[in-house]
Amino acid sequence: MDILRLNGMKFHAYHGCLEQEKWVGNDYEIDLALKMDLKEACLSDNLDDTINYALVYEDVKQIMSERVRLIEHVAERIASKLKSDFPKIVEVEVKLRKMHPPIQGEIASAEIIIVR
Repeated sequence: MDILRLNGMKFHAYHGCLEQEKWVGNDYEIDLALKMDLKEACLSDNLDDTINYALVYEDVKQIMSERVRLIEHVAERIASKLKSDFPKIVEVEVKLRKMHPPIQGEIASAEIIIVR
């Protein structure tokens, strides 16, 4: 099984339970690991035999633009959408980081990792 990784996608979005997060928003980073069989693409050098990661990015961007409360929910929606839109994906790992979450104390990020 092969893995296509897309790392460091950055978005400003409005996810969270606090009113501040709903209006000010926060910065988020996403890493994806997409497991699939890429042997055909490796041999053919044809984009149709792999996954166009520009389209993957557009799916993630769309989901990030929709306000929800929990980063867990956002990660699940990303995984579900990608598996639905790209049947070649056997397994998807979504790492979603909320940068500098609004809590008392210094913390670089809160991160959820899901595998579907």
